Amino acid sequence: MTWIFENWERFWEVTEVHVRLSVVPVLIGFVLSIPLGWLASRWSTARAILFPLANILFTIPSIALIVITPVLLGVKILDEINVIVPLVVYTVALMVRSIADALSSVPGHVTAAANAMGFRPLRRFLTVDFPLALPVTIAGLRVATVSNISMVSVGALVGLGGYGQLFTEGYQTDHTEKVLAGLIGTVVLAALADGLLLLAGRLLTPWARAGR
Repeated sequence: MTWIFENWERFWEVTEVHVRLSVVPVLIGFVLSIPLGWLASRWSTARAILFPLANILFTIPSIALIVITPVLLGVKILDEINVIVPLVVYTVALMVRSIADALSSVPGHVTAAANAMGFRPLRRFLTVDFPLALPVTIAGLRVATVSNISMVSVGALVGLGGYGQLFTEGYQTDHTEKVLAGLIGTVVLAALADGLLLLAGRLLTPWARAGR
């Protein structure tokens, strides 16, 4: 803790990087997962393809993806996209199943009522299906967000990674307080993000609380 207060500017600098490298992939991955999850919830063939593929992608070591991304995209090794792209892949791999299960859990009589009222598919999805699927979706989003915050540190291997830089610098210089500062920052950031998403979920789904 002492190191954090004595080096606040440096700690804030790596915090900004860590937040950016965590949040951007979550947002992109979440947006990409919505249509994929919808497909998986509607057609068994899509589910049979997307679920195993998502499992395979999630088992790829993050180090391997981060190292190979600049080769595949032809970007500089220190470009933040080398961390963002792998984390987008992991976010999609986690969220596709969550969104598909969430949409599949929407009661059939609710969708039937919406259809009877003349709701077109897109309108029904935006105003009925997706809002009712939010509790399960946000639960999956919480897992993906915390996972990303944890995995960002691996980016330190290519000169990025937010708090991961404190881990590598602390290890190389035998500076335990730096390593501890990175650990504290990661845990606190993950707890804050999880708490904010939990609060957002409760605010966006008041009917879920009323039902309980």
